[in-house]
Formats: sequence, structure tokens, C-alpha cells
Amino acid sequence: MILIQQIIAACLRGLTGLIFRVDDEQLARIPQKGPLIIVSNHVHILEIPTLYTRLLPRPAKGMVLASRWDNPVFRWILELFGTIPIRRGEADLSALRKGLDALAAGNILIVDPEGTRSGDGCLQRGRAGAILLALRSGAPILPVVHYGSENYKENLRHLHRTGFHFRIGRQFHIKADETKKTHAVRQQIIDEVMYQMAALLPATYRGAYTHMDAATANYLTFLA
Repeated sequence: MILIQQIIAACLRGLTGLIFRVDDEQLARIPQKGPLIIVSNHVHILEIPTLYTRLLPRPAKGMVLASRWDNPVFRWILELFGTIPIRRGEADLSALRKGLDALAAGNILIVDPEGTRSGDGCLQRGRAGAILLALRSGAPILPVVHYGSENYKENLRHLHRTGFHFRIGRQFHIKADETKKTHAVRQQIIDEVMYQMAALLPATYRGAYTHMDAATANYLTFLA
């Protein structure tokens, strides 16, 4: 990292450390080399620097909604760290290519399968973009979820820090079989991935994936 990246990253880590009591012990289990797709839940904007700065010094790239570039301060920070803009509601081939390039370079790529913030911390239905990235890159997927921080703004008003808990699942690949990966099949696969994320969360946060008895893993191959 260049000096300005180090300074901004240190500031962001310090800021998030003031707002949150970050329980990040499990992040030590993240592999220290090789391409990796992290799938994470999306609750609020501060989760992004909270996770990113605690992955360092491992190189990571995030995929963030393109509208964030409308704010000049956000744009400067996002571009400083090589963040990939993604357009909502369309097949963003440019974002897909940049994500594949990041994985080919051995980076971590952080993807939010929900596509938009939940606000309340409860899982929303997953979208299948991460599946295309995994199929085309061959990179493993690792669920990294967090919970407990959805009320941080209210706590800030009372000058209270908020608990922020990371939990990590098992790595897996998408099975390379002969099944045609239609949109319906990709949706089934991302639902299986979302159930892996839901299993890491307390039951009250599982949202659209509350009914764990419906969980399957037909398309996932777990790594030892």
C-alpha cells in the first residue's frame, strides 16, 4: 500500500473502532494468499471499512453501488482503494470483468449478494452475481457475516459504542458439473450460499432464510 492508503486505512480503522466494539477474532481464519470471494451481508455503509481495514495487509477489492461515486469524498476514498463500481438492476459486464481481474491477481473480492442494505440486519433474498464470478474464476467462496450493529446510529446519539460481531463459515467451490447454469439454477445456487450465511447468524437475523430446514448444498463442494 502507498502511504496515503495506509494513512486513510488507519483513520478508518480508528473511526470504526470508536463507533463499534469489533469482535474480529474469527477473521484470523481467512486465508492469507490466493484468490477468494468473500460473501457478506449488507446492513449499513460502515460495515465496508470495518471489514476492509481488518483484512489488511491482505489485498482486497470491494464491489460498491455506483451511485456512491456521486459523493466527491466517497469517490476519492473508493478510487483510492480500487473499489469496483457496480450498477444496480442490470448485468454490469464491466464490474464483472474488473472483479475477475482482481481475483486473477490473487486478491480477495468482497461481494454483497443482497445488493442493497437491509438496515435491520435481517438477510434479504440473494442475487446471483457472485455465482457468475465464482464459476468464471474458479475461486472459492467464503461466507463472512456480521451482526449486532444495526442500531449504531441510535447508540451514537447516546455516546455508546455498538457491538459488531464477525462470524466466518467454511470455504467452498461451486460444483463444476454439466448442469446448464440458467438464471433459475444460479438463483438456486445463491440461495444455497445464503443458507450458509444464515447458519452463521443468530436466528433473529436470518430473514428470508429463516427456515433452515429448507437448506440444501447440492451445488457446493466444501474444502477441508
